Amino acid sequence: MENELLKKIRKIEIKTKSLSHQIFAGEYHSAFKGRGMAFSEVREYQFGDDVRNMDWNVTARLRSPYIKIFEEEREMTVVLLVDVSPSGIFGTSVKTKRELAAEVAAVLSFSASINNDKVGALFFSSKVEKFIPPKKGRTHLLRILRELLEFKPAGSGTNISEALRFLTNAIKKKCNAFLLSDLLDVDEGSNPNYEEALKIAVNRHDLSVINIYDERERHLPDVGLIRVKDAESGEERWVDTSSRRLRAYYDTWSIGVYEKANRLFKKFKVDCVSIGTDQDYVKGLIALFKSK
Repeated sequence: MENELLKKIRKIEIKTKSLSHQIFAGEYHSAFKGRGMAFSEVREYQFGDDVRNMDWNVTARLRSPYIKIFEEEREMTVVLLVDVSPSGIFGTSVKTKRELAAEVAAVLSFSASINNDKVGALFFSSKVEKFIPPKKGRTHLLRILRELLEFKPAGSGTNISEALRFLTNAIKKKCNAFLLSDLLDVDEGSNPNYEEALKIAVNRHDLSVINIYDERERHLPDVGLIRVKDAESGEERWVDTSSRRLRAYYDTWSIGVYEKANRLFKKFKVDCVSIGTDQDYVKGLIALFKSK
């Protein structure tokens, strides 16, 4: 079992590290600029330089015009908020939602590392399960990946508000935060339960949302009478999927969950992309980076 886990981690590392170097590092750098400009050096004034950057002390001392050179303060902090609730074990295509989330998290981590940023992770279900403080280094990134692949949550539901509130309290300086979740945290009317926490978090941090989903969650297939189980509540029941009325009702509810979430994200100007377990996440992440 241990060997299988190590093989899986190594396989994901090789694949995602290569993608990060070849594709995402530049996109990441362009999308997430540093906190500001930091003084680097002084040099002699050249035609076209901004006179507002003139270093008058050096100019007076050397009796020749000199200007200050500033460089972008690149180092930032990245925090991955990963939904590890039991619904993540669902997957009807190439991989489960948890496995897809692990690969996406790895790409983001290695892209951040290439740009010399610290990376931290917060795992949550119905509560905050684990917080790994931001650090640098390959060993640290592999620890995050390993924890994500083998983590068994104590909570049984999904509470995005708890994760966002923890982020707001734990990370004081502005960071780049990525929420990876199936967003199945809604009331009976399919309205998101996390609006207030989201409103506060986006005022502190640069938050992006990556909606991880499986196509069978959005559209119920016609496969007759089946027994289904809610991974989070444990409730089981028989469902007649041959009923058009039932399938139409389910489709309306499931699509409503994501439409209402997207309206909320637009309201607070949060960039969001949806990636299915049967899709290539490369296009989705590039689209997310370009939207910044």
